[in-house]
Amino acid sequence: MLFISSRNFFLALLISLFSITGFAQQASEQSPADVKVAEPSKAELAIDSINQDIVDLTQSLKTAAGDERDAIQLQLFQKNEDLRSQLSIAVNSKSISEPVLLKQIKQQIQYSQGARSYLDEKIKAINEQINDAKAEDKLSLINHYRELQYYLDTTYQASWQNVTWLKDLDKADVKLEENLRDATNTRLRLLSASIEYLNQQHEFTTSQLATSPESEKAAIQLNQLIIKQRLDIATKSLRELITIGDHLGLQTSDYKRLAFEVTGNITHDLLNTKVIWAIITNWSSNAVDWLVDNAPQHLFQLMVFALILLIAKGLANVARKIVNKTVSSKNLKMSQLMQDFFVSMSGKAVWVIGIMVGLSQIGLNLAPILTGFGIAGVIIGFALQDTLSNFAAGMMLLIYRPFDVGDFVYAGGVDGKVSHMSLVNTTIRTFDNQIIIVPNSKIWGDVIKNVTHERIRRVDMVFGIGYGDDLLKAEAVLTDIVTSHPSVLRAPEPMIKVHVLNTSSIDFIVRPWVKTDDYWDVYWDVTKEVKLRFDREGISIPFPQQDVHLHMVGKQDA
Repeated sequence: MLFISSRNFFLALLISLFSITGFAQQASEQSPADVKVAEPSKAELAIDSINQDIVDLTQSLKTAAGDERDAIQLQLFQKNEDLRSQLSIAVNSKSISEPVLLKQIKQQIQYSQGARSYLDEKIKAINEQINDAKAEDKLSLINHYRELQYYLDTTYQASWQNVTWLKDLDKADVKLEENLRDATNTRLRLLSASIEYLNQQHEFTTSQLATSPESEKAAIQLNQLIIKQRLDIATKSLRELITIGDHLGLQTSDYKRLAFEVTGNITHDLLNTKVIWAIITNWSSNAVDWLVDNAPQHLFQLMVFALILLIAKGLANVARKIVNKTVSSKNLKMSQLMQDFFVSMSGKAVWVIGIMVGLSQIGLNLAPILTGFGIAGVIIGFALQDTLSNFAAGMMLLIYRPFDVGDFVYAGGVDGKVSHMSLVNTTIRTFDNQIIIVPNSKIWGDVIKNVTHERIRRVDMVFGIGYGDDLLKAEAVLTDIVTSHPSVLRAPEPMIKVHVLNTSSIDFIVRPWVKTDDYWDVYWDVTKEVKLRFDREGISIPFPQQDVHLHMVGKQDA
């Protein structure tokens, strides 16, 4: 139960409390010889022993000094706590005669009342000191203030226990309970007012800290720390008193609501319908007050914000159209990916600027938002390393332009027509009309073959004839087929040469030049025409054959 952070200060308080109540003197007057005739019980002996210890410690205190005096003062407080523990046991078990218990309880009542009055005066004095002290001196004073509040809460708990003891002995003191109820109610009102004031101050310093220059933030943070500590002390005392107030039959729903709103801690008290209703009522009242005071201004700001967004959207569309027209110029010779990149970035840049201007018009401070974006960017960068790798590869594809939209490529292990490109991935449509999305990092880190990059291509074909066929005639037929095709280019000239004398055929290489778009048409047309013409001209096309010879052996008689 003991809480000490400044020992000398607390011990000086203890001796003052004992001297105010005259507790030690009263204890000495209650000797066993004066109040008992019969043999005392164990409980009585324990209480008498503690009382005698208190008397002895008080006498020793008069001649003690230094650390010894501090130790004796601490023992006085602990002895009184031991005495209250013994009294609680005696009241519950009825192990001591009622007159003796009543006298001991009355002594505790006088002690609690005297301590409460003394602590009230000390708290008022230290509050004035805190208000008048410099910011750097307030922290040490707040430690003393915390101790005083703690012991004041202890006296209220002791006072309630005194009332409970009297009820258990069927000696209920209505006036004593009424006085405690009034004192508790008064202190609850004072604490709630103090908490509301300190909470407002804390919110004010928080908003002030967000808008103040760096040179003033240190002083504001110190002031905020002091306010937060005082708020925590007051809230803790309020919670302690709420429990006593519930026992005394006080209406504490508003105080529970206040404690919840300040701390945000969810307790079983929130299951009480009165507490829930108090919270809802307070929030509704605050919402109505806020709407009455701020709704017109905020509605106007929202209208301005919406108007700015509409203007920004229109400007973004205009910017995209202007940039699109500019980058589409044939003189610039930009790839489709680069064109899409500049068009997209221009619109987004105008849109982001419009949003920032709109947010500033409704009163938001953009500095924390931009700082947050910077921090978020670092975090996202670590989380999306693969995506950023694809983005970097997309930038390399944008700069070096190994292919463009519409090209037939072999890239990233996929071949087909490039149907769409972005800075993260490339969409390739295969020849059988499948859509394959390939990450740019896979493409940039592998071999890239662009089939349609050049305007013309050479079609490489090989045709074979038999060794018994007319070589010159076959060459003339091949030349006629190639040169007569309308898609074959005259320059560069097609090449038709005897290439290899194979084991079963004489192979010609046929290499006409065509426009890239005509590649497959020429390949298929020439191949078809070679077969038809060779058949008409009586020229054979060798193919692999295998002759099988069977030799029949007759059966021999055994």
